[in-house]
Amino acid sequence: MREKLFGGLETFAKAMVQPLMYLSSAGILMVIGVLLTNDMLVGAVPFLKWEPIQIFGNLIYNSVMAIINNLSVIFAIGIPAALAKKEKHKAALIGFMSYFIYITTSNTMLTSLDQLAQGSEMLGLVGTGQATILGIQVVDTSVFGGIILGCITGYVFNATSKKTFKGAFQIYSGANFSFICMFFIAISFGVVMNFLWPLAQQGIASLANVIKNTGTFGLFLYGFLERILVPTGLHHLIYTPFQFSDLGGVLQVGSETVAGAYAIVMTEMNLPVERFSDSIYYMATGFTKMFGYIGIGAALIHTAHKHNKKKVKAAIIPLIVTAALASVTEPLDFMFVFCAPLLFVVHSAIAGIFIALLKIFDVTAFCGGNLLVSIIMNTTVGVEKTHWPVMMILGIVQIIVYFVVFSFLIKKFNYKTPGREDEDTTTDKEQTQKINLDKDIENIVNGLGGKENINTVENCITRLRVNVKDESKINEDIINCTPNSGIVRKGKDIQIIFGLHVPDVRREVEDYLEIC
Repeated sequence: MREKLFGGLETFAKAMVQPLMYLSSAGILMVIGVLLTNDMLVGAVPFLKWEPIQIFGNLIYNSVMAIINNLSVIFAIGIPAALAKKEKHKAALIGFMSYFIYITTSNTMLTSLDQLAQGSEMLGLVGTGQATILGIQVVDTSVFGGIILGCITGYVFNATSKKTFKGAFQIYSGANFSFICMFFIAISFGVVMNFLWPLAQQGIASLANVIKNTGTFGLFLYGFLERILVPTGLHHLIYTPFQFSDLGGVLQVGSETVAGAYAIVMTEMNLPVERFSDSIYYMATGFTKMFGYIGIGAALIHTAHKHNKKKVKAAIIPLIVTAALASVTEPLDFMFVFCAPLLFVVHSAIAGIFIALLKIFDVTAFCGGNLLVSIIMNTTVGVEKTHWPVMMILGIVQIIVYFVVFSFLIKKFNYKTPGREDEDTTTDKEQTQKINLDKDIENIVNGLGGKENINTVENCITRLRVNVKDESKINEDIINCTPNSGIVRKGKDIQIIFGLHVPDVRREVEDYLEIC
């Protein structure tokens, strides 16, 4: 039972990696877009005001944000493809179609029950518990819905894609049968989520009064929940009421009443007040985005295996910059939330603690999530009104705390964060050692117990990963007739280390299994 559980978790973790592998590239592209369109930078570098450059920068930024805002769709497509044992392209397509069916079901239910939310001019649907995905208004389950549906699709596809029918019904065999199954499952999933997810949203929203009425602890809870709920999309229901309704405070300016932390802070910017009101602490969710993610990224780089550090740096540094300058943290969040959930809990707790510390140290600086804008804005407003030097000190402390805590936990629990996956440490010579793609492939298959004993064949960066039906049929001596750098056995999961050319080996093994 234990072996089956951990095997399932490992399979899920590997499936999650596939949709996320492009986020580092997306992150560095977003950095370019942010730098080209940032008002402060454009003001300092006049030639960036040239309209073609601004259009180009906006194209990059908006295109990447389209990916970030539709991660649920990407998960719904990528996870089935990763989980499918064969015909991965068909599993991916069925995942995409199933997601369309799911969101259409959600919209149809909302429309039929007259529950479609009306967005505000300023925020759109943010804070309503609904969102627009691929042009369809649905109950907002964020990436959670895409992940669940993707896993269901992968499981159903593997269980049904080999089903065959005879006679006139033969056309409904294989992947067609998988689609028929997923059609009804996706509809059912959409109906169920439309009834269940709003209950979760109501539960989260009900915490607003607890946060407001418990002082400094409430601020900790505010920061903790705003981070811990990011993977579910429910974090919008935490910060939105405080930043844009009277839960975040009310300010009377002459005959005009201003409500919500955001409006109050913007108003107080231009008022001769001695300090910002306490409403500004509800805007402090950006503090950790500006500072904390620097520590998180540094810890991920520091704990990566030595031979992977350059690769991890190239992937993580753009995501740090994206978090600090664009306030977009999802690409970095998803680098560790699924492989190390405890880290995300600790991360959320640290984020909450530092919002509380801002209150304890009477820091009323603007922490909007853009480090450059925050520094310029706070220095312009002045030390007396913001106490911004203390904010900078707390920011440095937070970076150190994240770095130390994350580095310790990652090493202690051997979390498979970027660069720490179960890879080999073979030398360049070993990794470039080629195998004979004829006789040696036959040795691999025979050593694994033959074609009938092999369930699935996959690869990571340097290892051929094979799941077999009966591990007692494994013959390592036959496998070792083929040059390799080691064999790792975990029950029915067999890993053969070949080096960086392992994708070629996997393709040859798959081709051999098809023809033999």
